[in-house]
Order: sequence, then structure tokens, then C-alpha cells
Amino acid sequence: MKLLIKTIFVIFFVSFSKILYSESTLKILSTTSTRDSGFYAYILPFFEEKFNIQTFTISTGTGQAIMNAKNCNGDILITHAKNLENKFVEENYGISRNNLMYNNFIIIGPSKFKSLFLSITDVKDAFKLIYEKKLKFVSRGDKSGTHISEKKIWSRADIDVNKIGSWYLKVGQGMGSTLNIAIAMDALTYSDSATWLKFSNKQSHKILFNEDTMMMNQYGIVLINPKYCNNINHNNARLFHDWILSNEGQSLIRNYKYENTSLFTPNYKENN
Repeated sequence: MKLLIKTIFVIFFVSFSKILYSESTLKILSTTSTRDSGFYAYILPFFEEKFNIQTFTISTGTGQAIMNAKNCNGDILITHAKNLENKFVEENYGISRNNLMYNNFIIIGPSKFKSLFLSITDVKDAFKLIYEKKLKFVSRGDKSGTHISEKKIWSRADIDVNKIGSWYLKVGQGMGSTLNIAIAMDALTYSDSATWLKFSNKQSHKILFNEDTMMMNQYGIVLINPKYCNNINHNNARLFHDWILSNEGQSLIRNYKYENTSLFTPNYKENN
């Protein structure tokens, strides 16, 4: 009898702990660039303190993050591929998608190549130069928002990256790892500006090109549809969504700086 009572108590305690744990947590499905830029380490403590909610980030490429959301493996989605985010909502996996913030993409490479790009004003011409000179280039190759943007530029430059030589390497890695590989290989790569600014292993690599509106890097925040995923924490997702899009949240994003340079520009009220 005592064993039975003890067993019932343990089951009750574990079940109650799971409910309590679930109600006081938030799982954010996100990109590696927001993680590698230090954005979450900066902003999430403000949210956690205000709402007494513990947050977890699951950082992958945008394509995988959206797949994780479709599989109901997280509570809210922050990525940077607007077309895919809108499609996610249109297919009823999500109930809304809003602009959150932006920065820009940049081409990184050894400083010895900087002079090659000085007269270039169009990113398509920058990619054509890389192709023509067969400069070693490391691509994330992981269906992330960064990879999607890079592929779009190759396409606009009329270059088929599936038919080019060994100078082009797909690594299937996050942004930080891709930067490390590019630097180790003395190669070029395509990165978001925030991750690069916070990246410590720059060695002789520099920004080679960053002056084209086509390289705008827009981040979006998506609420997952409760009718599709009834097992996730929609209440905490809504709290976070409304807070980070509020004046307080947007102001905190604006104030996130490294060496007096803003890493992201909030733009919830623009171009939604």
C-alpha cells in the first residue's frame, strides 16, 4: 500500500512538474545568425526577467527551422526568408508573419582581394568577378536564409552554381562555422553583418563588398497556428511576440550594439 501511494505521488509530481515546466518556458525556433551574433544572449534576459519565463533557442538554418515549426518542435519562429515565411502562413502552419528587424549581407574575404571590388557597385557584378577569377568561395549550402539570398544573387548573375568548379565549396554549416572554414581556407564567403561584427577569428579577412540593396537581410517573426500545433506553448509565444514587437522590444533591438555599431535595425511597423 505504501509503495502504491509512493508511486502515485511520483507520477503526480512528475506530471505536475512537466505542466509547470511547460507553462514557464518558451522554445524559439531560429537561425544560427541570430544566435552567432549574440542577439539572444543580449535580449532574452530582458524578457525572462519581465515575464518569469525561461527561454530556449533551437538554432538551425531557416529551411530546417521552418521544418521544425511544421513538426511542432518549438513555440515560435524567427527566420530570414520572407517568401518561405509567407508560404508557411499561407499553408496555415502559421497565423501571422511580421517584420522584426534587419541588417545586411556582406561578402567576406582575404584583404588582398579588396582592391578587386573597389569599383564594383552591383552585387551581381561582384559575384561575376568571383566566378571569372575562380576565387575560392565557401557557401553555407544549408538552405538557410543566408544560403537562399546567396543563391538568388548567383541566379541573377546568370551563373549556375551546380555547374561550377572546385573553387566553390558547400559546407552545410551554420554562419559561425562557415566563417571559420572560409578563414582557414583563405576563401571568400557570404555572411550577415551582425555575425561578422561579433566574430572573433577574423585574421586577415575583411568586408570586400556590402553596397547593394539586394543584400538586405530581413528577419521575420511568425506565430505558429494553434489549430495545427496544439501541443506547443501558444500563450508564451504570444507574450514574446507582442513584447518584442512593442516599443520596448524594438527599442532594445535598436540599442544592441557592438563597438558602437548597431547590429540590427528594428522595423516592425515598416513594410509588413
